[in-house]
Amino acid sequence: MLTSGAADQLAALVARAADAPAGLIHFAQGDRLRLYGGWGLSIPWDTVADVPVGDALAGVVLRTDAPLIINDVASDARVPGGWAARSESSRGAYLGHPVRDQTGAVLGICCAFDPLPREWSGAQIAAVAEAAQVATLLINEQLARHEIDQQRRFLDAVLDSLHDGVTACDADGKVVFVNERMRRMLRANGQTGDQLDGVTDSAGNPIKGDQLGLFRALRGEHIRDEEVVWHGRGRSRHYLVDAQPIAGPGGRTAGAVQAVQDVTRRRRVEGFRICELTVAAALAEAPSIEAAGPRVLEAVVSTLEWAHAELWLVDEAAGVVRPVARWSAPGANAVEIPDDLPFGQGLAGRAWQVGKPLWIRDVGRPQSLISRETAESTDLHAALAIPVREGFETLGVLTAFSDGIEGAEDEVLALMAGIAAHIGQYLERSRIADLERQLDRSKNEYLALVGHELRTPLTSISAYTELLREADEKTLVADGPRLIEVIERNTTQLRAIINELMELSALEAGHADVQISPMDLAAVVRDSVDKTRDAIHGAPVVIDAEMPAELVLPGDRKRLRQVVDNLLGNAVKYSPDGGHIGVTLRASGRAAELAVSDTGRNVSTDEREKLFTGFYRTSRAADRAIPGSGLGLTLSRAVVSRHHGSIELVEEGAGTTILVRLPMDAR
Repeated sequence: MLTSGAADQLAALVARAADAPAGLIHFAQGDRLRLYGGWGLSIPWDTVADVPVGDALAGVVLRTDAPLIINDVASDARVPGGWAARSESSRGAYLGHPVRDQTGAVLGICCAFDPLPREWSGAQIAAVAEAAQVATLLINEQLARHEIDQQRRFLDAVLDSLHDGVTACDADGKVVFVNERMRRMLRANGQTGDQLDGVTDSAGNPIKGDQLGLFRALRGEHIRDEEVVWHGRGRSRHYLVDAQPIAGPGGRTAGAVQAVQDVTRRRRVEGFRICELTVAAALAEAPSIEAAGPRVLEAVVSTLEWAHAELWLVDEAAGVVRPVARWSAPGANAVEIPDDLPFGQGLAGRAWQVGKPLWIRDVGRPQSLISRETAESTDLHAALAIPVREGFETLGVLTAFSDGIEGAEDEVLALMAGIAAHIGQYLERSRIADLERQLDRSKNEYLALVGHELRTPLTSISAYTELLREADEKTLVADGPRLIEVIERNTTQLRAIINELMELSALEAGHADVQISPMDLAAVVRDSVDKTRDAIHGAPVVIDAEMPAELVLPGDRKRLRQVVDNLLGNAVKYSPDGGHIGVTLRASGRAAELAVSDTGRNVSTDEREKLFTGFYRTSRAADRAIPGSGLGLTLSRAVVSRHHGSIELVEEGAGTTILVRLPMDAR
């Protein structure tokens, strides 16, 4: 309660006031008396530094709770036996007075001691009493300071443990207190000086200087739940501010206090929910993923406060992902995007390969899957790629890029995974809806065409059979072989149609036998071209072929030969005299591309959609009476699909080009 220096000085004052050679300050601790201060002692300090209460004159003061005045220790009956037994203190005079705390309880003793007997005067007795009173005042002041310090420490601990940032200022606006949470908020926003930069209200209006809540409160305002946004380092953070003035003596304003609650997480969750609703609405309203993509990516970029986003779709046959939509934040540097990325290459290609989210903290680092040139020219840093899946199939990849370095966050991963799931479901629904539309559109046509294609040979067979039945002997001899030949030709045609229908059904149902093994597609195409050239020898049609010496891929040699023969057969049938047929085979990425083109009349846009449906024959086939069942391209499509490839009609100048893509890796 008193420092040793202060106690020694007080002991010296007691001795001088009592005109005594020595002064002592004792404090009681349990059943012991400990010497805190002393002056003018003629005996060793250790003899009085720590003694039992019952063996000391000070113990009498404690026991009686009253001053003790002894003129001669040797003759006073109140002297304890333990004290009288000490030869060095068995004589002399003693004047002691109790020292009390603020409640009046005795804490210790303030005393003067003379080694010789003497008569203590009234002034000396009063002086020691006053010294004891001074000691009481000093102790009480020390206790009060100790209590205030303890309260302050408790208050600091409470304020530092709060989730809210707390700041206080004095009446002059000088900041006098900042708790630990507020200091962390300042550091998180890159704030090191006294002036706060980048603070706006919820509407985006800048807040400067005396517009801050703390200083408005200093002017008398009471602020409750007022939202501010701090556009500091990294993405923006949202806060709710409470502030009020601090009343001092006489009602004057002694300062102000402000509490700041970080609600960024809450606002972010709300923003994520709005983002998902926006994405769902965009997908529900758009006719295609190409139309919905930009709006979806805009919602992602705006919500995350990132710089750029892309949507890629998988081209299974070509072994690449292709971009179908992109979006950059206003003011962001333009981002160059390749036309495609092979399986396993680039950020989107790697996400497709591994089938799980990829988070890159900084694309500027080596081996980040983004080229250094792209990272430097666009100022991109953090990147995230999420596979777009439906069931076990990866349909695409959603990528997003930030202009700041950021570590992986579970909330962002969850948002992007949810959006990717929405896109995957949309793509699957679109595929199903497209199949349903094709089925509805072609059902009647298909039935009519099937009936027509089957009825035609059956009609011929029936008619010529009737002629044979009614013919006389002479007619049978003259015309019989020709009639039988017609019947046989139509029977063969009918059998071929039925076989093709059964094969098509088996392929589409997955029951047809497809033997996948390594094969040289270049050899298959070369042999088919040679056979076709031999078959049309002398015809005014030229076939040019360009292909590598070898192109090995996993496939069914017999089935793929059937596809090549169908494509070449169609090209020959539809090429006019003097026409030119081009056959090109090449490797593109991890896919083989076979293109067969002719210089016949272009296929109209309406017919393009029906070209690969069963029994469909184009108007140019009908106009030129070209024979065929219309099942060739349908069968080819079924075979290519079983090889995880694609077949389509593409625009390449005049004429028709059919492009087949087949993966070169086993699937």
